Amino acid sequence: MVAAARKELDGFGARGKAVKVAAVATGFPSGQYPLKVRLDDTRRAVEAGADEIDMVISRGAFLSGDEKKVFDEIASTVEACGWTFETNARSGVKKAVKHGAHLKVILETGELETLDNARRASDLAIRAMHSTGLTSIPGAGFIKTSTGKVEPAATMPVTLVMLEAIRDHYLSTGELVGMKPAGGIRTAKSALHYLVMLKETLGEIKNGAYLSPELFRFGASALMNDLCRQLAWLKRGRYAARYDFAEA
Repeated sequence: MVAAARKELDGFGARGKAVKVAAVATGFPSGQYPLKVRLDDTRRAVEAGADEIDMVISRGAFLSGDEKKVFDEIASTVEACGWTFETNARSGVKKAVKHGAHLKVILETGELETLDNARRASDLAIRAMHSTGLTSIPGAGFIKTSTGKVEPAATMPVTLVMLEAIRDHYLSTGELVGMKPAGGIRTAKSALHYLVMLKETLGEIKNGAYLSPELFRFGASALMNDLCRQLAWLKRGRYAARYDFAEA
């Protein structure tokens, strides 16, 4: 499907080529396939033209205390995305010598039970990406709330916890890790609440760098429908019926 999507988009010329292709090539949505299968799927997706990979952490390993397993799986997935880094012997700073696909690490916060666990998982995912050098590239690494297959998905409290983890990493390293709340955000009004929280938490960083899709995105298909209805209201002065737009 990745190759087919890339081919169709490229057929639209420059506008199509500018559209990024993302693939959930790591045992989505469970994330429970054997690691070798997940890594092979990731490599094939990248070779087929995927610009971004979404992976799901092993919640079982995390909740049982095996954080090393989760850490190692994230680091291995970064490598499978095609990145190569070299470490400066004098400074210890890692520099990308080969760029690969960007990575979004899905925590599936609806299964993590507590906000404390969501914070620990956020820190763990960021540390794992940082260990490879990925977070030295702004927006190359994201943390993401949910697959959208588990309830609750994105919530304001869990998103705030994750934004604070990103903020604290920036304050200690200067690196910009991306954020994507996904699932359950169905209306423009709800999206505005999240954007206000984003502005209050990360809005002062790098002259508002987080107020851009390079570092913050919504993963909410149903949101598109409501945005279309809001745009119709602005143009016509009345709301369109829900059935006037194809369900995303």
